[in-house]
Amino acid sequence: MIKSATNQSQGMLLFQLTLNQSFAIGTLKVKEIVPFTPLTVIPYSHSTVLGAATLRGQTFPVIDMAKAVGYRALVNEEIKDCYIIITDCQRKLVGFMVRGINKITECNWHEIDAPPASLGNNVFVTGVTTVEDNLVQLLDVELLMSKIFPADPSSLNPVLTDIEREILRPLKILLVDDSSVARRQLSQALDSISVPYFISTNGQDALNMMKHAADNNDPFQILVSDIEMPGLDGYELAFDVKNTEKLKSVYIILHTSLSSEISVSQAHQVGADEALTKFEANELIHAMLRGAERHA
Repeated sequence: MIKSATNQSQGMLLFQLTLNQSFAIGTLKVKEIVPFTPLTVIPYSHSTVLGAATLRGQTFPVIDMAKAVGYRALVNEEIKDCYIIITDCQRKLVGFMVRGINKITECNWHEIDAPPASLGNNVFVTGVTTVEDNLVQLLDVELLMSKIFPADPSSLNPVLTDIEREILRPLKILLVDDSSVARRQLSQALDSISVPYFISTNGQDALNMMKHAADNNDPFQILVSDIEMPGLDGYELAFDVKNTEKLKSVYIILHTSLSSEISVSQAHQVGADEALTKFEANELIHAMLRGAERHA
């Protein structure tokens, strides 16, 4: 096994939604950055969708990111000077139009802090950090996408037999994700089939919970964790679990919003048993059932 390569390869893309505030997303989510390109109107689309762009034969919706997170919407006079951040996220190619691109910077994801109370109820921010003495807000792209492209309800509720449910119910399951929408989806999937679970919002707390449970002879059997998290990311969490003697029997399922074979390959390299591109409830539940078979 190798040590997580995430912190070597995952930087932050800094960009502007307003004149004075800097925002960021992890570079693993970024497929490409292009200057403004003409858009085609999409009838009956969400109010934040500016239209559709076509690049190298692929057509995708373009969202006014400032408007989507509650800032002043773009106007026609400024759009021609804007940039489109193209992301490949949750199995969907989407462009986010922003007022300006600052730069890509290296980032120590362990130094990202929880959003301060002074930011109010801006639920689209998952963390804050400082770059060259400027406050940078890390955006929750999954939550943003869920507001604009709501998931098909059928994808959130798994279907399984009574026998399969009873196989899962005795297991001690830990869900880890820094995104509120992802935690809600994970919780809904297990609540709908009456399978109990524990939940954590970050990797370090999850690792502490697992060690404490193992010390008390009540260990977790299944860990379901996001990959891209500030602090201890999913790769590092999986690596630490597999290299801790009292935890190494845990069945690890990593999930990611990145539609990338690279993410899946890295997940296996650090010791994860499975890696899924989130979110499809039946895929997740059947991965858990494979974990149950391992423990049986």
